Amino acid sequence: MSTTAQERKESIISDLIQARRKIVDVAYALPPEKQDEVFLGVWSVADLLAHLIGWDYTTVEATKSILEDELPEFYSHRDRDWETYNALLVERHKEEDFTELLYLLETSQRALMGLLTTVPASEFDKDRGIRFERYKVTIARLLQAEAEDEEEHARQMKAFAESGTPSLAGTA
Repeated sequence: MSTTAQERKESIISDLIQARRKIVDVAYALPPEKQDEVFLGVWSVADLLAHLIGWDYTTVEATKSILEDELPEFYSHRDRDWETYNALLVERHKEEDFTELLYLLETSQRALMGLLTTVPASEFDKDRGIRFERYKVTIARLLQAEAEDEEEHARQMKAFAESGTPSLAGTA
């Protein structure tokens, strides 16, 4: 049985929402003394949340670029594990007040979801001829990468919250 474009769109959006819900649930349950403790490479949970806020807004702009048949600007920042771009996003979006940071995290996802609901399902997998190196750039691929990244971060945060032990994994 083949999946329709609308079912695929709904599945991708659902994956993003579910991954974010896991992150938010762990973040709300995290004791205050753990919020700024480095646990993932050089990142604290607060840094990770700022990173996600930044990627939400990056994805909003990237989606608009793709719809205009343009390579998203963030690809110009590509380096090992997006290290430089991620640092920029953390610097730009981190807030001292953890409650405010959580509010901004939910706000940024609402902005992304608001845009995605306006994008026709047929556009998600449409090959517009946009390439980065040899990688085909589509809205669906961009969103799938974000959902996979968030699922991994949710696992890392959960492990940290449960054990209190920093992860040996790097950031990204």
